[in-house]
Amino acid sequence: MVLVDIHSHILPGIDDGSPDLDSSLGLAEAAVADGITHALMTPHTLNGKYLNHKKDVIKETADFQKALKENNIPLTIFPSQEVRLNGNLPQALDDDDILFCDEDGRYMLLEFPSEDVPTYAKDMTFKLLGRGITPIIVHPERNSGILAHPERLQEFIEQGCLTQITASSYVGVFGKEIEKLADRFVEAGQVATFASDAHTLPKRESRMHDAYEKLEKTQGLDVANSFKQNARNIINYDNVNLNWRPLKKKKRFWLF
Repeated sequence: MVLVDIHSHILPGIDDGSPDLDSSLGLAEAAVADGITHALMTPHTLNGKYLNHKKDVIKETADFQKALKENNIPLTIFPSQEVRLNGNLPQALDDDDILFCDEDGRYMLLEFPSEDVPTYAKDMTFKLLGRGITPIIVHPERNSGILAHPERLQEFIEQGCLTQITASSYVGVFGKEIEKLADRFVEAGQVATFASDAHTLPKRESRMHDAYEKLEKTQGLDVANSFKQNARNIINYDNVNLNWRPLKKKKRFWLF
């Protein structure tokens, strides 16, 4: 069965993910063992530290695919980027220096700064949607601003953005608070799919199998299958629709 990972940092030595080829091959083997058959290579770009140009990512991905074949690792990979929300993004798009999740340029991984959601974020996503680009907001459950005010994510979903939860978040690797928020987003139908966001072994590898096992147990097989299908649709530039609702309000316990 095809299992697509739309977000990973396993290209060697290109950002804060895998430091070298041996580590990358180990991460790829771990991904395959976790059931992943196809993966987007999504190094950071425009985040203030890393600027991975489109042409370089394409070359690095081709070189790594060759290494995978030579080492008999059955993982098919594609070049992409994790794009940081940045005022320079429109110019990078004009310069054809941005990679998407699909060849048609329909879906793009968009990362907010980890500490908050910038005030201009909605204006930027509006402009991207106006260009025919659907932003996929990555790991919103780990954004401090959204963690404090989870309802803020809905504003972007209402615009037409999609969201991707990190599998490790959903199974508690980043702590209970983040796991509980991931649970709430999933339960409200505000999540399109999971991704590994794999960086290094042993703590930042793929946990897709565990996440899908939990999802099937808590939300049912149909929801788990829809997450998997959405990932396939994203890389094939097919439609992805969220049947979402507002988050349930947390129960308050009053002391008298």
